[in-house]
Amino acid sequence: MYLKTLTTAGALAVLSATTALSCEISARVSIVGNEFPAIQTVGAGAQDCTGAEVSTNLTADHQQINVAGMSGNPAEYTSAIIANSSIVALMNADVIRPLDDLVEAHGEGLNRNQLITIGGNVMAVAFMANAQHLVYRSDVLDQLGLEVPTTYEEMLAAAEAIREAGLMENPVGGAYAAGWNLAQEFNNMFIGYGGQFFEPGSAEPTVNSEAGVQALEMMRALSEYMNPDFLTHDSNATNAEYRAGNVALMNMWGSRAATLVTADGVPQDVVDGFAIAGPMTVGGGDIPATTLWWDGWTVASNISDEEAEATFIAMMNGIRPEMMQDEDIRTQAVWLIPGYEPTPAAVGVFAAAEMGSVPYPMLPYMGLMHTALGAELTDFMQGNESAEQALADVEAAYRAAAREQGYLQ
Repeated sequence: MYLKTLTTAGALAVLSATTALSCEISARVSIVGNEFPAIQTVGAGAQDCTGAEVSTNLTADHQQINVAGMSGNPAEYTSAIIANSSIVALMNADVIRPLDDLVEAHGEGLNRNQLITIGGNVMAVAFMANAQHLVYRSDVLDQLGLEVPTTYEEMLAAAEAIREAGLMENPVGGAYAAGWNLAQEFNNMFIGYGGQFFEPGSAEPTVNSEAGVQALEMMRALSEYMNPDFLTHDSNATNAEYRAGNVALMNMWGSRAATLVTADGVPQDVVDGFAIAGPMTVGGGDIPATTLWWDGWTVASNISDEEAEATFIAMMNGIRPEMMQDEDIRTQAVWLIPGYEPTPAAVGVFAAAEMGSVPYPMLPYMGLMHTALGAELTDFMQGNESAEQALADVEAAYRAAAREQGYLQ
């Protein structure tokens, strides 16, 4: 699998260059994907093509609409920008096509580690790597003589020191919004405690375990130092708290951290104190409490061959090597595009790879688990039920969905 190549920094540094693609297309292109800066750049690059309309729908709700939007005949969207978690739902619904012929015809210059091969077929083209890791205010830590946390236990201690000193009331940020974000924070912590989501070789869930309880207890401990409305905070809201100077410590995506203090109006002390470190461990473990990701693009099944070819050509233009000459674009992500040279903002993702972080599970039923976690953990985080009950509710919700999908009897 591609993510196995993310074990050293060298595996992420793509140094070859290719010539620019001619981007003249003759059929429509319609793209759905997330809304953060790197993806906006890819979408804009695709829209540079001429000859036919290229439209984009980049939204935080992309995972709620991409399957439905690609299920019609013809599909509303000709391409979905996805990650190693969300491609599974598209494959399960059989709405994306193998890309081998298009890679052969128009994929000259793609690096081997960009070709996401599943079941012997290229199903996506990856353009960036990602992981969540520590983002912090070095000036705040220095003021109190605190070391940069390398564990979540140290993060809690630092948060208490910052609050006691009166510097910030809620110094910890986290994308704990109920739903997908909250589930992902659990996934990270659960992995850090050595948890296993399923019985080996089975879809039977195993999150109601000691590791699951420990993960939830740590999450609630962290939430005591967050904005009281933390269950509404996605990455955008968490970043806004950091930019406003309200947060000194947070677990944030590399793709978001890279542009965190480039927005207009960020106070100078926040800009000067901005710092990035690797992911943290928890509970004495040596596996970071994070997951490795790739982001890439697909091509819909339910479209004409002409639209598929136009989509592939336009998306290739959205990841053309010449983009890596733009300093602003280079800092948006850890790109897998030929010509990318790592920037200081990439240090957190590189550290995640070097520390042996595990990939997000690419299992056909992991999406059902993720959904169940996002729906069932809020009562615990609000103090309305025990960790054990919350995890039992997760497993019950997951089993019901897995039976409906045929993964469990």
